Amino acid sequence: MDIEIIEVGPRDGLQNEPVIVPTAAKVAYIRSLIAAGLRRVEAVSFVHPRRVPQMADAEEVMARVPRVPGVRYAGLVLNERGLDRAMPAGVDEVNVVVVATETFSQRNQGMSVDDAVAGFGVIAARAREAGLRVTLTVAAAFGCPFEGEVTPDLVAGIVRRCPGAQEIALADTIGVGVPADVRRLAAAVREVSPLPLRFHFHNTRNTGYANAVAALESGAVALDASAGGIGGCPFAPAATGNIATEDLAYLLHRSGIATGVDLVGVLAAAELVEAALGTRVPAQLGRAGIWPDS
Repeated sequence: MDIEIIEVGPRDGLQNEPVIVPTAAKVAYIRSLIAAGLRRVEAVSFVHPRRVPQMADAEEVMARVPRVPGVRYAGLVLNERGLDRAMPAGVDEVNVVVVATETFSQRNQGMSVDDAVAGFGVIAARAREAGLRVTLTVAAAFGCPFEGEVTPDLVAGIVRRCPGAQEIALADTIGVGVPADVRRLAAAVREVSPLPLRFHFHNTRNTGYANAVAALESGAVALDASAGGIGGCPFAPAATGNIATEDLAYLLHRSGIATGVDLVGVLAAAELVEAALGTRVPAQLGRAGIWPDS
């Protein structure tokens, strides 16, 4: 068995940090991740720089990332304006977000869920015509910081209304889910879509890694993670970092699941981002060490 780890540190990781990392440091971080074996990297987001100033240099980052055979770069887009920026920037994929609840959708992207669903269809059609892979991410799929519980049926309904995706990502944006939620949500979405399932977990309540295992057991083929375990959502109160790439890869490797990721290499990438941020990253493997160490 193997699983694809999608590295989201350069985008979801850095977007919630108070420090604005220089472009050169972002590119060095990405280079280090590629050297560690990551092959799908969510490198940037094409959002308004006033809303997320950490991503204001998206085009410059994409102009400087290494172009390595087999490596694919994704950009997050929320609307057609974002897609208009993403296509000439040279991304290979677009990750299009639809938030599950009305209040969070307005806070996150200034539109209703219905408008986001309608926009997804337009963006997906244009992106696919341009040869880009399209991921639908349903954000706040496990719970909303403003409206509380989110039911699997609600999420499945959004997936059903968003044709044109090539992959479905289910995001626990505020880290409230537990393994039972993962299993219920995967089952509900599988009833309405045969597309590959990807999960995006935050470790806010220390359940992220248990959720990752439950996702694999529920048929997920890809998991998001960020080197160093940095990240969060600027528009979700108390949102903390993603599950860490190095900690997830260690868990999977010790479980006999191949990822293609080199642990030593990811630790080096985490050291780079730790230096750029000037603070200790939350990932644990860099503190405890790889075991066994030979």
